Amino acid sequence: MNPKKLKQLKKQHRKANPQPQQSTYIQQLTQYGELFQDFPRIKYLINLILVNDRLMQDQLLPQPVVKMLLPDDIQDEIFTYLNQHYPSGDPIGDRLWEEYSEALPKLDRLLRNYRDYLEATYGMWSFTNTKFISALSKYLQGAPVLEIMAGNGYISKGLRDLNHQQTIITTDDQSWVKENETGKHPVTKVQNYSAIEAIKTFHDRVDYVIMAWAPDKGDADWQVLQLIRQAYPELKLLVIGEYQGATNSQQFWQTAQLSQPDALQPLNQALQSFDLIDEQIYLVQ
Repeated sequence: MNPKKLKQLKKQHRKANPQPQQSTYIQQLTQYGELFQDFPRIKYLINLILVNDRLMQDQLLPQPVVKMLLPDDIQDEIFTYLNQHYPSGDPIGDRLWEEYSEALPKLDRLLRNYRDYLEATYGMWSFTNTKFISALSKYLQGAPVLEIMAGNGYISKGLRDLNHQQTIITTDDQSWVKENETGKHPVTKVQNYSAIEAIKTFHDRVDYVIMAWAPDKGDADWQVLQLIRQAYPELKLLVIGEYQGATNSQQFWQTAQLSQPDALQPLNQALQSFDLIDEQIYLVQ
């Protein structure tokens, strides 16, 4: 699909599915977990979200998830289950079938909105899960890191927890605080610097710059790229985002020299898409 059309599709999906409120979202999933307790494949998906929510409430990183979609044959499975447990025409079986059938599309919508829930509740945009952070930490091998546009600091938090000796400088200018949850609930110390200011201030103290989910509006990411190219070419820039999709400016994607060496493959495997977004990590020049 054409990248522009795919981007429009994603925006239309979000507009049609407003960001869920925390209590309502989790309460509904909990109720559906009880309703579908006899169907392990549904319970598994719901439990992934509920367990991750408890972890994030404790300022811990979430576990990896799978595709947040109901199985294509789930109605057949439910029909077979009811036929095995209730004779034809049994009013209890008929009532349960209606209840399940009514609930399935609502549950499907909740599962598809998982990323929106993370953004709206925790200000987490890139899905910074434990498997990804473990792979990133191994890739960096203790090298000093500057995270720019860090938001609530999930990437830095994860790296610090795995390597207390590693130099990790976490920065964000908090320009999105008034628009969403980004920056409102920091999970680690975040210093107030714009991306450009941070690079100019800390460039001689780090080997890597990490930029995750730069906005697709404005050209701050392109300015970062130009600054590193022109003034600090020794810095290695790692970018996490969706190529020509939900993140970063078109100017950035059109001018960035992207690479994904073999050493990055474990990281990208850990970022395996669970929804319409296909985020990846790139080494950028």
